[in-house]
Amino acid sequence: MAQEAKYVTVTDSNFQEEVLNSDVPVLVDFWSVWCGPCRVIAPVVEQLAEQFDGRAKVAKVDVDHSPQTAMNFGIRSIPTLLFFKDGQVVDQMVGGSPSMKRALSSKLESLVGQPA
Repeated sequence: MAQEAKYVTVTDSNFQEEVLNSDVPVLVDFWSVWCGPCRVIAPVVEQLAEQFDGRAKVAKVDVDHSPQTAMNFGIRSIPTLLFFKDGQVVDQMVGGSPSMKRALSSKLESLVGQPA
């Protein structure tokens, strides 16, 4: 039986509601289906969504289907991962490798632990 994804698919139309208005920190993965490094880190992003379920939100934005959101945040290369807290970008990582899970996890952990 396939497991339901814990991450949220975000588009130009629901970015405000899902990310900017979120009451928990949000990790947003800007990606595209043709991007090799994006596919490499996809399992890591999905594991983080599982790990932080209920404490933080993990969202994915396909830059080809939501170009306005990518442009609004100056996304020039993918994968780009932005960390949001209280509707503001507080950190980012560009590029990816399978070994980046620890770095992403610790950044999210620090945001979850901070009082608003």
